[in-house]
Amino acid sequence: MFLALHEMKHEKLRYGMVIFMIMLISYLVFVLAALALGLANQEYQALDTWNVKSAVMTTTSDKELRQSTLTPQQVKNLTKNQDNAVIAINSVIAKASGKKQVASTFVGIDKDQFIYHDLKLTSGHKPTNSHQVVVNESYQNDGYKLGDQIKLGSDQTKYQIVGFAKDSMLQIAPVIYGTVSTWQQIRGTGNLFAGSAVVSKKSSIKVNESGLKSYPIQQVIEKLPGYSAQNMTFEFMIGFLLIISLIVIAVFLYIITIQKLSNYAVLRAQGVPSRFLVNATIAQSILLTVSGLVIAVLLVWGTSLLMPAAVPMSFNWGLMGAISLGLVVMSLLGSIIPVRVVTKVDPVSVIGG
Repeated sequence: MFLALHEMKHEKLRYGMVIFMIMLISYLVFVLAALALGLANQEYQALDTWNVKSAVMTTTSDKELRQSTLTPQQVKNLTKNQDNAVIAINSVIAKASGKKQVASTFVGIDKDQFIYHDLKLTSGHKPTNSHQVVVNESYQNDGYKLGDQIKLGSDQTKYQIVGFAKDSMLQIAPVIYGTVSTWQQIRGTGNLFAGSAVVSKKSSIKVNESGLKSYPIQQVIEKLPGYSAQNMTFEFMIGFLLIISLIVIAVFLYIITIQKLSNYAVLRAQGVPSRFLVNATIAQSILLTVSGLVIAVLLVWGTSLLMPAAVPMSFNWGLMGAISLGLVVMSLLGSIIPVRVVTKVDPVSVIGG
């Protein structure tokens, strides 16, 4: 460790450049992870706030909420348990005079069930009739306020915003909470259907009717449009960046080690064991990586404070810790090549050359 610190102190510019490269890679990985987590949260954030663990949908819907439709009798049978609640989902464009249109996910709920009772608002109150709605708090960023009248899709009925909900995003769109009857009007189904699915706080719902099936909520989330493809894209990007960090660390350490071979040869000739030099190389690799990581974490912390609310980034310090550990492991792997060079140093040939 002493040798590693002494070399880094003596060659500030050289090692500073290595730390700078590791910092840039680490910062990019952290930001990509935050974007991936933020976008993923916007896919199912509302489901999280409901604390649901399973959902009953039609078997022909392929686990997609928007493709499932339940009849009034099916909803009645499935919601006898107080842990179950109906949701009626449809994609809509919310518009109001003089304001920006907002692509949203309409969620019809029943005021006698737990989703309505557990709904957390930042202001206003919950809808009490079919002409009132609660919208996600992100609507405020577009200039919407309590009392505004909005239209949903092609429906010419005006709905009054009576409340703003916290953490209500679904399918990467802000949620509009209203009644099931409003959903029927927007979708044009009349009384033929009474919901898209029945969700439950329990791990499964007993289903006795053919054509319906209870699914774990994680399977439903994975079927949300774009969720799996989006996550796989970010995972590949982060994976490639980790591999790049391995290559960068290995190349820099190899070059630095080659430049110091004569010094190592002198140390070996003086009786310094190769194990001491190997430990110094490994310690140097870890110090460089940790230094870059610390700077990257500070930059990410500053970014989290400055990032506007409209940017879907979610900083999870536990995830960042796991990524940091992965980068340290990569640095250890990257030090293998320099270590092999150090162990093969021949004092006689190097000094003599």
